[in-house]
Amino acid sequence: MNFENFKYLVVGSGFFGSVIAERIANDLNEKVLVIEKRNHIGGNCFSTIDDSTGIEYHKYGTHIFHTSNKKVWDYINRFTEFNGYVHQVLTTYKNKVYQMPINLETINAFYNINLKPFQVDEFIKNEIAKDRIKKPKNFEEKAISLIGKPLYEAFIKGYTIKHWQRDPKLLPESIFNRLPFRKNYNENYYFDRWQGIPLKGYSEIFKKMLNHKNICLKLNIDYFAIREQIPEPMLIIYSGPIDRYFDFKYGNLEWSTLEFCKEVIGVEDYQGTAVMNYADESIKYTRIHEPKHLHAERNYPNDKTLIIKEFSKSDDGHSPFYPINDEKNQKLVLKYRNEAAKLDNVIISGRLGDYKYYDMHHTIAIALDIYEKRVKKTRYNL
Repeated sequence: MNFENFKYLVVGSGFFGSVIAERIANDLNEKVLVIEKRNHIGGNCFSTIDDSTGIEYHKYGTHIFHTSNKKVWDYINRFTEFNGYVHQVLTTYKNKVYQMPINLETINAFYNINLKPFQVDEFIKNEIAKDRIKKPKNFEEKAISLIGKPLYEAFIKGYTIKHWQRDPKLLPESIFNRLPFRKNYNENYYFDRWQGIPLKGYSEIFKKMLNHKNICLKLNIDYFAIREQIPEPMLIIYSGPIDRYFDFKYGNLEWSTLEFCKEVIGVEDYQGTAVMNYADESIKYTRIHEPKHLHAERNYPNDKTLIIKEFSKSDDGHSPFYPINDEKNQKLVLKYRNEAAKLDNVIISGRLGDYKYYDMHHTIAIALDIYEKRVKKTRYNL
């Protein structure tokens, strides 16, 4: 592989790698080589068209762009416009549909009562008191201590077991902090100032980001197959799994991954929403996506629809999606971060590189920050 004339190598073409490559090309006016292991750009945000229906879908699960960070919003709008989609999630439990995240409608429907918002605190307090958990030690205890056992067992437990492939008692209590709980009828999943789906899909964003004379993009290239050929002076921006970079010298970090099963259904609308969760542990998939609902502005067929069932699996690092941030893995990743801190011409970050759960706007913000504070300053040392 020819590395001549390149000072910068970006490994991975998801948001982290693409943002930094775009900044190097446009802001520094320097040449940058981008390599991607997959056969497409965009990482897990890749979107494509289903041939049989013409419906655009997100290959790795529904991605809703949302942010309250003006710097991120202004940046991403250089490459796309957004539609007015507002995300709502529903969940099916025992063949009945409820609002998710848990709100007043969920509570009233589940308990068959009619609470007013000001009555919720006292009601939930009485539910919590039945189990008397004062100092939660894990995910399950944290959930019960905040919403009570009945709501936890109906809407959280089964889904969590399926998603993380382990007993909730073995998960850290901090994971539950990501799950909202509302005492009113607000059905919005996010409260960010800006929200939507790119009008032309996610893949178009990456095409625009990487379409520059200073950017050389190579697909189907595994960094570890060429790393011995890379000359010393290059600055490497690496967004793959951090343990893989160090050849698993301290052991393998644990991840969960996702598998997807597409089906074309001969009806105009299968479930009435973009994402339906399935809380029952007996139902093996965690969610069904129906991507036509993401683009109300488009004219999709009225005699068929595309649905995608999502299954969670344990992963050995070959297709990592979600880091399992329990105590064991947190101790392990600290060892790798300490190793990364010693590297002079290598920057490791992104969701896989940091072993953290990031939404898209988090990833963009981190990439912009790293570019300004580390990449831009490093140019003078290359």
